[in-house]
Amino acid sequence: MIRIEHINKKFKKLLALNDINAQFEKGQVISLIGPNGSGKTTLIKSILGMVKPDSGNIFFNNEPINGDPSYRSQIGYMPQIGRYPDNMKVGQLFKMLKNIRNVSEDKLDEELIDKFGLKQIFDKSMRTLSGGTRQKVSAALAFLFDPGVLILDEPTAGLDPLSSEILKEKILKEKSNNKLILITSHILSDLDELTTHIMYLQEGNIEFFKEIEQLREESGELKLGKAIARIMKGEKFNSGWVDTMFVLKETLAEIKNEKKSSFLRNDK
Repeated sequence: MIRIEHINKKFKKLLALNDINAQFEKGQVISLIGPNGSGKTTLIKSILGMVKPDSGNIFFNNEPINGDPSYRSQIGYMPQIGRYPDNMKVGQLFKMLKNIRNVSEDKLDEELIDKFGLKQIFDKSMRTLSGGTRQKVSAALAFLFDPGVLILDEPTAGLDPLSSEILKEKILKEKSNNKLILITSHILSDLDELTTHIMYLQEGNIEFFKEIEQLREESGELKLGKAIARIMKGEKFNSGWVDTMFVLKETLAEIKNEKKSSFLRNDK
C-alpha cells in the first residue's frame, strides 16, 4: 500500500533519513519508535508530502506521490500537537472540514466524537481547550472520513486513562477492518496490544523492522519495552562491547608477555 524506496533527507548538516526502504500493507499496525531526533517525524511528514525528500521515491497504491496530493484524502493524520484557529469553535472546525471534503454524512465515522463527548463542547472556542481535549479533537478528525490509512503521532500523549483506552479500542477496531495504521509513541506499553510490526529508527537509519512476535521470540520478552531494550543491548554487547573485551584481553596478554620477557632478561 505504501512503498518507500531509498529515501534520503538532510536538514543542513543533519542527516534525518538515510537510505530508508520499507513496505507497509493493509492490516498492519506499524509502530515507529526510536529516540528523539531519530527521523520518525521526518518519515511521517515525507509520506504525507509535508517534507520533500532529497532523493528516493514514495509510492501510495503503486503510484508515486510526487506532485499529486489527491492520495492524502485516503489518509487520516493525527499530529502530536494539533494547531487550529484559536477563535474557531469546535463545532465550526468539524463543519468546515466536512464542507471541504464534501463527504456525505452516511460515510462519516463519528464514533470518537460520540465517545469523547465532543458534541457537548461544540460551542467552545479552540483556544479554551486543554491539551488533552485538543488531542481528542485531533483523534476524532483523523478517523472522521473513514480513511484506509491512519497516521497517529503520539496519539495517547496528554489523554486521561479512560480516553486513552477509548482511542486504543478504536485503533484495534480499525485494525480488524484491515486498515494500515502507523503509530509513533514513546509510551511503549500502549503499543503492546496494538502493534503487528516494529520499526526502530536511530540517527536516520532503520536499525530493524520486524514483526512483533519475531521480536518477542528473539528477546524472550513479552513486553515491548523490555523486548526492544534487550534486543538493542544484545546488539551492543555482541558487537562493540565484545570486540572491546577481546582487544583488552589481547592487550593484557601482550603486557604480561612483555613483563615476563623483561624479567627473564634481567634475571640473566
